[in-house]
Amino acid sequence: MSLAPLVLVDGSSYLYRAFHALPPLTTSKGMPTGAVKGVLNMLKSLRKQYPDSPFAVVFDAKGPTFRDELFAEYKSHRPPMPDDLRVQIEPLHACVRGLGYPLLCIEGVEADDVIGTLARQCAAEGRPVIISTGDKDMAQLVCPLVTLVNTMTGSVYDVEGVKAKFGVGPELIIDYLALMGDKADNIPGVAGVGEKTALGLLVGVGGGLDVLYANLDKVPELPIRGAKTLPAKLTEQRDMAYLSYELATIKLDVPLNIRIESLHMEAPDVAALAEHYRELEFKSWLNALPAAGTPAEPKAQDNSATVQFDLQASPGSASASAPADEVPGEQPEAAAQVQHSGAYETILDAGRFAQWLEKLAQAELIAFDTETTSLDAQQAQIVGVSFAVTAGEAAYVPLTHSYMGVPAQLDRDKVLTALKPLLEDPRKAKLGQHAKYDINVLANCAIGGDPANGIQLQGVAFDSMLESYVLNATATRHNMDALALKYLDHTTIAFEDIAGKGAKQLTFDQISLEQAGPYAAEDADITLRLHQTLWPQLQAIPGLAKLLSEIEMPLVPVLARIERQGALVDARLLGEHSVELGERLVELEREAFAIAGEEFNLGSPKQLGVILYEKLGLPVLSKTAKGQASTAEAVLAELAEQDFELPKVLMQYRSLSKLKSTYTDRLPEQINPRTGRIHTSYHQAVTATGRLSSSDPNLQNIPIRTAEGRRIRQAFIAPPGYKLLAADYSQIELRIMAHLAQDAGLLHAFRHNLDVHKATAAEVFGVELEQVTTDQRRSAKAINFGLIYGMSAFGLAKQIGCDRKQAQAYIDRYFARYPGVLAYMERTREQASQQGYIETLFGRRLYLPEIHSKNQGLRKAAERTAINAPMQGTAADIIKRAMVRVDDWLTASGVDARVILQVHDELVLEVAQAQLAEVRATVCRLMSEAAELSVPLLVEAGVGDNWDEAH
Repeated sequence: MSLAPLVLVDGSSYLYRAFHALPPLTTSKGMPTGAVKGVLNMLKSLRKQYPDSPFAVVFDAKGPTFRDELFAEYKSHRPPMPDDLRVQIEPLHACVRGLGYPLLCIEGVEADDVIGTLARQCAAEGRPVIISTGDKDMAQLVCPLVTLVNTMTGSVYDVEGVKAKFGVGPELIIDYLALMGDKADNIPGVAGVGEKTALGLLVGVGGGLDVLYANLDKVPELPIRGAKTLPAKLTEQRDMAYLSYELATIKLDVPLNIRIESLHMEAPDVAALAEHYRELEFKSWLNALPAAGTPAEPKAQDNSATVQFDLQASPGSASASAPADEVPGEQPEAAAQVQHSGAYETILDAGRFAQWLEKLAQAELIAFDTETTSLDAQQAQIVGVSFAVTAGEAAYVPLTHSYMGVPAQLDRDKVLTALKPLLEDPRKAKLGQHAKYDINVLANCAIGGDPANGIQLQGVAFDSMLESYVLNATATRHNMDALALKYLDHTTIAFEDIAGKGAKQLTFDQISLEQAGPYAAEDADITLRLHQTLWPQLQAIPGLAKLLSEIEMPLVPVLARIERQGALVDARLLGEHSVELGERLVELEREAFAIAGEEFNLGSPKQLGVILYEKLGLPVLSKTAKGQASTAEAVLAELAEQDFELPKVLMQYRSLSKLKSTYTDRLPEQINPRTGRIHTSYHQAVTATGRLSSSDPNLQNIPIRTAEGRRIRQAFIAPPGYKLLAADYSQIELRIMAHLAQDAGLLHAFRHNLDVHKATAAEVFGVELEQVTTDQRRSAKAINFGLIYGMSAFGLAKQIGCDRKQAQAYIDRYFARYPGVLAYMERTREQASQQGYIETLFGRRLYLPEIHSKNQGLRKAAERTAINAPMQGTAADIIKRAMVRVDDWLTASGVDARVILQVHDELVLEVAQAQLAEVRATVCRLMSEAAELSVPLLVEAGVGDNWDEAH
């Protein structure tokens, strides 16, 4: 009977890789947990594959190793371990021990050396070894009894596998690393020798370093680029090559005093695990634990049900069973390594499709997803659709896969025509994950080639992305992979695993049905399972359930319409502007060269640092993590404020360069050829406060305080016969502050339509309202807005140009005149500290994980957020309510007008000139009625032929 292999897990390798590969999950208290969950998932998967094996999980110990003594710069270039990773080490070690795994940390050596020593000892006794790692250095340990597996990618390397992967066998891996170096560990290697050259040298001379240096005369004849100069280079750097060899060599004789027989799994410590899982908020794992004291083997996730591929007559029919708890990472080397769960089917048969159509018609809720050729909803072509109505079961209907040998698929237009009545029925509840994308894809699907014959998806009652966002905006990212991992403890099939990466990545229509089917069906299934997990949690907090159903969900189709509508831009105007900006950039570059006394690369921090600090002797205000004098924008801005000439020029250069590259050059390229318009994408689940953001292009960051920025807005134009109407809330956050604080002075100013900044100036500077100067009003404005953003006396002094003592006096006088504001701030800080979150007027919660931080800077930042977020978040809720009201009126009234942009507190509409007065009056009324505050909500509207004119 053969012995079960010893499994050695490179815990340190997986800890780092899980941290960087997985979403940044946190608990409700802000504790990072993503790396812990990733490594534990990997261990559970590995244990399932080797249930009878002895195990050891090996981590690097703290402190230096013998390699640091050999080479002081070994790993010295690595930045300090991120705080979010450091705090996960102890919880991970505790969970590993709690699960019963032997855990090893040996001082003075690395985890690689401990693993290498155990592997050599075990192989010498004739026992096979499995080393689970993502570290290529470990390939040197492979031999007939030692195999590497990478649980993140599914890769398996035996002796032949190492040769196939690296081009040389395990016996030459150290030589290979010694020549080319290893950037990850700062092993220098031979300068100028990369992977291809190192491989060519070793294969060409037929041996390692010793053979190479004994045969340098043969090197010039090798078919290697630059072969003639290599002997001199190798001779010059011989010592560095051999030092690199020593650094790359895994130690095989660490005195461990560990017997292989002792590395057996212990029964899990259920009580300890319960405590750890509770602290880490691993709820499903906590619920799956047996009663305390009941022995149980460590269990992998119970979600590896058989996958069914119902391909009917297709030659690709198959079934497979695989665990679904693998940590996502690099693309696997074979499609068979992709793992998935659930009873999924791919439908190629009309009869089976009819059965599913009936199932959908009878369902109370349909989880629905589209697969397409692009992430751009306005350009994407539909490839297939997937559905789920019962958790764990889902179907994918492929429509337009087009690779060689693809089985016959159901007719695209017939399937979409059959689905159209169901999808357009507002009484039939649907569920999506980022449903706005699917709404736009279906609207553009052009059944029968008719652009007007799309599917107007209605009845979208829930969106799992928005459910997660409303429940806790800051707990995790809200994409499906992150949500499945956090709320279902499930690792989804990664798109890169079936499509590849980079330039060679396939579009979905090129992916085989054997892979596409489970991926697409899983999307629908996971969406349903997420909803079944998240919606009950929202219902337990009525304010959040109401926020989702009354604000976020009604906004989804509104945003979809705005995106499809798009905005008209004048490409010629942008082109002219781009040329002018280019000419001005050349002038600024010449100015910079003249000041510096030499030419240099304005985009090179290194060259810029030399000019600023070594040649011109400017003061060093800040340093980078590596100790270099910083040339960051904030530093240049501060130097420019101190009247240094070159930083002023550089700030202008950077500003104009950004405008040119981001807008005047890029916007014309983003005009959709089908519509002739620019279609931005709005995001509901990005900002913590509830504000919308936009991308591709980002239209919310166009500067409006500079003439050059306003010229970009001038390129957004109205078509003939129309005008642009820009309706903007006036000082909405200050009005919300007045409502929240119930301060008599602010309430009076807004109720009597006073200039609130002049009113504040009169109070703070002790003058009559009519005597307030322009400078005093400007300072008062800085105070009004600065205080609600938590600005300190230092910040205010800097902004209004006075000393810190004077700024503090202004702040003190402000609070004396507006005591309600100070009371509100103190009350909010206390409330945030007690409950860990704050709320908007409409019940939106913003959790503040750093509110109890021992780090004073983080805690103070959380307190500032607590004060400002209710205002920002309430303003975001109000504009969303206004958008829904305006859209309802536009749809019901049939007026010739449509919203084309939303930017912060502003709506921009395209309006037929004949109906301008009616639309202007109604939009302003609807926006002002979007919330009832203790002060009026004032809306200001402008009209023009372009956005700048209207604004």
